[in-house]
Amino acid sequence: MKNSSEIILVSISGVDKPGITTAITQILGKYNAKILDIGQANIHHSLSLAIIFMSENGSSGNILKDILLKANTLEINVRFSALTKEEYSNWVKVQGKNRYIINILGKEISAQQISKVSKVLLDFKLNIERIIRLTQRIPLDRNIDRTCFEFAVRGNIFNIKEIQNKFLSLSSDLNIDIALQEENRYRRMRRLICFDMDSTLIQTEVIDELAIKAGVGSEVKAITESAMNGEIDFSESFKKRIKLLKGLDEIVLREIADNLPITEGLERLMGVLKKSGFKTAIISGGFTYFGDYLKEKFGFDYVFANKLEIIDGKLTGNYIGDIVDGKKKAEYLKLISTFENIDIQQTVAVGDGANDLPMLSIAGLGIAFHAKPTVKQNANHSLSTIGLDGILYFLGYKDSSEDIEMTTIS
Repeated sequence: MKNSSEIILVSISGVDKPGITTAITQILGKYNAKILDIGQANIHHSLSLAIIFMSENGSSGNILKDILLKANTLEINVRFSALTKEEYSNWVKVQGKNRYIINILGKEISAQQISKVSKVLLDFKLNIERIIRLTQRIPLDRNIDRTCFEFAVRGNIFNIKEIQNKFLSLSSDLNIDIALQEENRYRRMRRLICFDMDSTLIQTEVIDELAIKAGVGSEVKAITESAMNGEIDFSESFKKRIKLLKGLDEIVLREIADNLPITEGLERLMGVLKKSGFKTAIISGGFTYFGDYLKEKFGFDYVFANKLEIIDGKLTGNYIGDIVDGKKKAEYLKLISTFENIDIQQTVAVGDGANDLPMLSIAGLGIAFHAKPTVKQNANHSLSTIGLDGILYFLGYKDSSEDIEMTTIS
């Protein structure tokens, strides 16, 4: 007698309680049913469980009867759908499409914002498979200071820059951040993060602070802004600004270092990265004096920046060594990844200025942080709504407790 097989989807919903998955799978095991797929989610104690199984020799009737009886006992809702082999095969083919992770991040995320993002996904024929909240759930009597949802989607994206541009425009209109990453082994295995310093790790351009002390603040600030916007060559601007600092007393450097305005979220970010075994680096067009200060304070592994020439306790208006411009930043990122035996796709680069774009473009994950418009437009990802620790959500971490300890979900 020829064996007959049936493919059935069981959909279960109701109040979540211990033992539901165990009870249903025990019934399937009793009849030697083959589980083809299983998925479960829990939102505010509300359970959603789906199982696709295949039964042999006409046992499906007994399986469904037993599940219905058990569902009545457990006070859950159950629904059955028979699938043809063709329907199941077509579904499997869809699962073979590329998978992407989309993070939606902001101070507070509204239904309208989610609907706008979802509409873009629909327009690009991307199917949402899962949505989870990465940020901590906030009690009603507390203000929300950040919200991040992670969407897992499937489909084929033939022009990734096109959808990234859509999200960039939407981010600006809705005041949220939207990050799109391909779901692959590299996304879950980042090991090196390289940061720009000025206006990224700290909320100032140190050379402007030095210039104010030297009495040439307005002149230097104008050159700095022009360089950061990519209007003039960074190396040229650097030489012009350094010359204007000639004669400044070395003691001023310490005064500025002791009062650096640290960017929100840096301490939390570095704490999690160190616990997780990441290598961290400062690659800056600023100065080693301040990079070394941050290295000692927060535990960075590497610092590459420009070295000021100081003679008899005074700045000479010159520098020592090569200028760390955009090209050098990318070279240092490659150098560190090679030395640490880390694949370039496992690296992350974070910066705000035009001179950061070369390292943002070669890193596995490049993030324009509170960046100028031209930098956002040329970077694949941006973060503008919250502090530096928002980067953790792009890496697949989620808030897990009242003290917001971070744990990976991938």
